[in-house]
Amino acid sequence: MGSLPSFLPERADVWRGDALGLAPAAALPSGHAVLDAELPGGGWPAAGLTELLQAPGMQGACHDWRLLLPTLARLTTSAQGPVALVGAPDGLQPFAPALAAQGLPATRLLWVQPVDDKALLWAGEQALRCADVPAVLAWLPRARADGLRRLHLAALDHGKPLFAWRPATAQAESSPAPLRLLVEADGSTLQVLAFKRRGPPMVRPVGLAPHAPALAALLALRRRSQAAQPASPEVRHVLGRPVAA
Repeated sequence: MGSLPSFLPERADVWRGDALGLAPAAALPSGHAVLDAELPGGGWPAAGLTELLQAPGMQGACHDWRLLLPTLARLTTSAQGPVALVGAPDGLQPFAPALAAQGLPATRLLWVQPVDDKALLWAGEQALRCADVPAVLAWLPRARADGLRRLHLAALDHGKPLFAWRPATAQAESSPAPLRLLVEADGSTLQVLAFKRRGPPMVRPVGLAPHAPALAALLALRRRSQAAQPASPEVRHVLGRPVAA
């Protein structure tokens, strides 16, 4: 695309399709400078749906926390209620001291486990409507475009971010989300590619360390502590009382 026509002057409120657009609302810094440089407005959308796509094998590998934890920690410092986690996989629950070290106590998280896909969408919408909840994370492996649109509109109406984790196979599906990213693990880094954003698609992904320094140190300490613990004796129950074997 060349320069703007003479009848369309260069103006701050005119967005060119070949340039990175501004966010329609205030953006939330992601805590990753290299990623913020690629996001419209310099961060996550402060309201509305953001889709994060990853391969099924990455579920529960703590990539969810590495990518979003700086923003969630910042949001909870100015909000009274917890961040809602709707439909989170079983393996996602992290080491609580590691979360606290990054500014997000585990007590500021609300875990919601719906019984089916219909209840999942309903729970996500109700969490967005809750005034005290600053952000919602939802795991939507089988959501359709109409359900995503309903959640997106609810997030816009109530002025809060909704981060939806979906499988990488959903990349070719239509979605109302103005920002969609593909998250992949590549050895010691996370590769994050914004394939849909207000502006041209990213040419290449940005690389993020899989763990923040403080989090990595705590996880290493946890592993050393677990390795140093003696094996627990087998415990049997005799007449309702535990007895070591």
